[in-house]
Amino acid sequence: MRKYLGKKDLLLITNPLGIIMQGIGAVILIPIIIALIYGEHDYIGFLAFGAFSIGLGSILRRLPADYNRLQLKHGMIIVSLAWLWAALIGSFCLMYSTNIDFLNAYFESMSAWSGSGLTIYPNVEILPKSILFLRSLEQWVGGLGVVIVVIGVLIRPGTAASRLYKSEAREEKIKPSITSTVKTIWWIYLLYTIVGIALYVVVGMNLFDAINNTFTTLSTGGMSIKNDNIGAYGSTAIYIVTMILMILGGTSFLVHYKALKGRAIDVFHDIQFQAMIIILSVFYILLVVNANFTSIDSAFFVISALSCTGSSIQPLSTMIQWSDYAKVIILVAMIIGMSAGSTTGAIKLIRIVTLIKGFYWEIKRILSPQGSIIPRKISGKPVGDVEIREAGSYTFIYLFFIFVSWIVLTSYGYGGLNSLFEVASAQGNVGLTMGIVSPTMPDLAELFLIFNMWIGRIEIIPALVLLKGLWDAIKG
Repeated sequence: MRKYLGKKDLLLITNPLGIIMQGIGAVILIPIIIALIYGEHDYIGFLAFGAFSIGLGSILRRLPADYNRLQLKHGMIIVSLAWLWAALIGSFCLMYSTNIDFLNAYFESMSAWSGSGLTIYPNVEILPKSILFLRSLEQWVGGLGVVIVVIGVLIRPGTAASRLYKSEAREEKIKPSITSTVKTIWWIYLLYTIVGIALYVVVGMNLFDAINNTFTTLSTGGMSIKNDNIGAYGSTAIYIVTMILMILGGTSFLVHYKALKGRAIDVFHDIQFQAMIIILSVFYILLVVNANFTSIDSAFFVISALSCTGSSIQPLSTMIQWSDYAKVIILVAMIIGMSAGSTTGAIKLIRIVTLIKGFYWEIKRILSPQGSIIPRKISGKPVGDVEIREAGSYTFIYLFFIFVSWIVLTSYGYGGLNSLFEVASAQGNVGLTMGIVSPTMPDLAELFLIFNMWIGRIEIIPALVLLKGLWDAIKG
């Protein structure tokens, strides 16, 4: 019986992985500019580890490659390893500059790259500007996708680009080719980034903060440069800009493209956009009516949770005191997420819609006369059994991994609801917290949350493909 992953497969993986490692190294070098601007002379870590990633990537890139033989399984393994490598290189920089241990550094780095936004630093405001910028930049790049960024810059058009694009949980095609699609997404992302920075500056934020907050909000990352997150600014105008950017980040790039091309009416015909408006409205009302949240708090936290941004306008001490009712509302929003094809995490609206429609179609089929044909369409597109099964299977396995980590956290004595909240936040790449994440949390609990953030970002299946390949390799 043929091995799932043999030596020839490894050769197919190494070359494109090397290209991605070069891209990651280049990202790590960028904060040197911030260090020089602010007179921070301790930038050797960025230089050393960025150069290391570029150098090792260059070696792997020299190995022979046959991109025409690259299969989906290879793409998924490359994507899985790329995210682990990105977190590793970022963690080295954090260890060097802030003197934290490896596990905490890896947690922080994975949280940044994956757009989770959870932090182990009790006081982020004492960190060097270059480190704050590194965390924000990692979220900005990670929000779009580490591999997608590299496809747009380094990888030539063809089979490799197509396989890697699909492997990073992307399906939509804005343009006929994958490379053109990625470049279009890049331009939309850059445009909104510039707009976000300008809006923050207009409402009174300084330029450094505006850049960092745009990076972390548009990417639906939410990792802040302030201890009290967006709430530190105490400005309703800044809160409104943040909510706008969170919604933009959680909306499909295909919808953005149509809107920018003058087809604004198509935005409201998009089933995910419609579902987003309905859920935001319902959850907003539930919080205002029964949770004693103010109007601005209700809107902000529902958008923050559903978009998987994790930005906050209340201090942690206040959030911990939320009622169980409020925590459940926010928890459900964190599990659902916003649109597929955006920067958001979690299960995503299209799967939720597909499942609900699937239940409806099945009930309608049972009640209909025998032999009746039940039309199954979403936004005018036919939906088959395969799509419904995929949505159901993914939702089940997503909830299964949340359950496993939930059990681990509760075994350490953390409260049941708070533990579930924390795990859902990690796996949904959200960042809202009930205070469980800290530099002193148990190592095993921290490892499980790292795993949750990783699989949540790459949508689980690539991670399982990698683990299966490693198991085959160990068995020989």
